[in-house]
Amino acid sequence: MTEPQPTLAKIPVTIVTGFLGAGKTTLISHLIRNAGGRRLAVIVNEFGTLGIDGDILKGCAIPDCPAENVVELANGCICCTVADDFIPTVETLLALDPRPDHILIETSGLALPKPLLKAFDWPAIRSKITVDGVIALADAEAVAAGRFAPDLAAIEAQRRADPSVDHETPLAEVFEDQLACADLVLLTKADLAGEAGVAAARAVIAAESTRALPVIALTDGVIDPRVVLGLNAAAEDDIAARPSHHDGADDHEHDDFDSMIVELGEIADPAALAARIETLARDADILRVKGYAAVTGKPMRLLVQAVGARVRTQYDRPWRADEARQTRLVVIAEHDRIDPARIRAALQG
Repeated sequence: MTEPQPTLAKIPVTIVTGFLGAGKTTLISHLIRNAGGRRLAVIVNEFGTLGIDGDILKGCAIPDCPAENVVELANGCICCTVADDFIPTVETLLALDPRPDHILIETSGLALPKPLLKAFDWPAIRSKITVDGVIALADAEAVAAGRFAPDLAAIEAQRRADPSVDHETPLAEVFEDQLACADLVLLTKADLAGEAGVAAARAVIAAESTRALPVIALTDGVIDPRVVLGLNAAAEDDIAARPSHHDGADDHEHDDFDSMIVELGEIADPAALAARIETLARDADILRVKGYAAVTGKPMRLLVQAVGARVRTQYDRPWRADEARQTRLVVIAEHDRIDPARIRAALQG
């Protein structure tokens, strides 16, 4: 009896990268809801130990992307745990029946996409999947304000004056590596940035990019899936054209960043919590706060998402009977800015 021939068609994979809070989960949620008949699978990589993004995406699962097709990797940066986490996860998704038509990977906000691209050359998967495209998301308002370094103009002047000066900050390196690896850049939260902010962000991206890239502004992650899916970039075959600050290194470390979890129990006033987060971000240079809050007297769970001092909250779903009603927040900052006692005191009020 003749064995069935394996299919030669590779499953396309879209890598969604971008800085902390750029809107990656919002974009993927939109793509899940507007899959156009594609069977989707999603890999979510969290920085920190509280799985917020995976829970959000599973909550919007539909028949074309059921909850079991959303896999969360919370054991570290996806590009540092290829053998232990990423390859087995991809193999599990490829074994699904029916197989997914397209896989989306949401990287950690601190992940460098190039090491992940190199993983697609692993023998176990290289004949089965291909990188359809790398999508870099950038918060238009933040980029326009130059938040990837303390003072971009001063640093650039310093660089011109003395090329030997190390003018890069960790945040700038992450941002530049993500742009350098991208096939498409999405400027998110364009409504908050306004026309002038979007124009300023475009200028920053043009100056930092190593090659010309299409840049699209959008709001609330809403974009025609045909624009971001089906790019056919085969990015794993084009690695040399995607330079990185870490080229030549065997791996990279995330010691520049750290995270902690703060548990607060129930809170009485969401506005007061948001104000405390804003103050903490300004006074302690906190990059990101995300998590859930239990509000006294409210049956719904409060989703908390903060990028710097900009805080957004919304009730996302009722608390389940098997869940403890408590407030748990992940706080992310550069390593030397994490002061656990100070952060807990600031959030407790």
